[in-house]
Amino acid sequence: MEIKAIRGFNDILPSEIRKWQFVERIAREVFEGFGFSEIRIPVLERTELFARGIGESTDIVEKEMYTFLDRSGNSVTLRPEATASIARAYLEHQLYSFDPVAKLYFIGPMFRYERPQKGRYRQFYQVDAEVFGVGNPMVDAEVILMLMHFLKKVGLERLELHLNSLGCRACRPRYREDLRNFLKRKTFQLCRDCQRRLQMNPLRIFDCKVQTCQEAIVEAPRVIDFLCEDCQIHFDKVKEYLQMVGLDYILNPRMVRGLDYYTRTAFEVVSYHLGAQNAVTGGGRYDNLFKEIGGPDIPGIGFAVGMERLISLLPNERHTISRPHLFIAALSGEPQKEAYRLVNQFHLEGIWAELDYEGKSLKSQMRRADKLKARFTLILGDEEMRKGKAILRDMDTHTQEEVFISDLLKIFKEKVSPQKSTPS
Repeated sequence: MEIKAIRGFNDILPSEIRKWQFVERIAREVFEGFGFSEIRIPVLERTELFARGIGESTDIVEKEMYTFLDRSGNSVTLRPEATASIARAYLEHQLYSFDPVAKLYFIGPMFRYERPQKGRYRQFYQVDAEVFGVGNPMVDAEVILMLMHFLKKVGLERLELHLNSLGCRACRPRYREDLRNFLKRKTFQLCRDCQRRLQMNPLRIFDCKVQTCQEAIVEAPRVIDFLCEDCQIHFDKVKEYLQMVGLDYILNPRMVRGLDYYTRTAFEVVSYHLGAQNAVTGGGRYDNLFKEIGGPDIPGIGFAVGMERLISLLPNERHTISRPHLFIAALSGEPQKEAYRLVNQFHLEGIWAELDYEGKSLKSQMRRADKLKARFTLILGDEEMRKGKAILRDMDTHTQEEVFISDLLKIFKEKVSPQKSTPS
């Protein structure tokens, strides 16, 4: 029986990988330009980290985590999100002892057991950025600015920034109770999951996509009408700083974040290209997270971008196609040996060159060069070898010239940028 990939766990093939590398490269350039450093975290964590950090009443913890007992009987979980793991690393390695402010980013896979659909998989990838140790609303605006700059630099347009405040532990309980009382009168409209959420965390009902649940919350009380003075001042400052850097936003009082650790600033970036599920990315402030996982009172803010969804929106012209700089078409015998020597000489200099290893006909080799979309083709035969020369053909312009074999490395160093594939 043929063994296939597990449902929801997808291969990323060579024909697709350039898009991923492009996004990752831009992420690193943008984030490091804002003073962020990369961190890499384990795939596997203790289940307690996510149960306490994300919240036991969330869908992620209740339904979607890949959790199992290891051979020592410990409950461990494949990470469903990165923030809690990065916070754990920050505490465990006492990164705050060097500088209380940490700007960290991470790129890697997450795991959630949910129904696979287009753009949503059980193993999926995220670009994640976090700032720990600063509660100033200036940082909220800076993180949002960095996110918008990143999305625009990878080529996304027609974006909307949606903004809300979720309050804090001082003011949100009053809102939550008011919301619960309002929704109790509409229980008949709520799906089974939302009837359960009504008791545990009614804010989660705003995330539900069931039509009757969406209708039930149309006239629900708004969290921004319940903000305490400190939260209102913080939110006003965030809006002021966003205006200072020229970022437009839309106030969206119905927007909440799906994880329990969020407080105060919440944001989403919306694209018009996705239809009903139009959130490209989101994030917010989570000043309670560190206490939830057993640490001191440390503020934090961050966001996560789903790679699959982002890549599906990229304009085609932003993608680079992987193509060799050079294909060497050589006749068998001495020309093929010389082709082998040249190919590896080019490789050591960071120039991508290919050759035919089977000694096929010149016509067959030229077809392969064309199929690979090689930028140049070098033709080596016995006559050329005797003269110490080869024919160099430009595959884009269909022009060719005779060149000395001894000059090839110098010629190609001038024609191509080492370590980079030629764009289409």
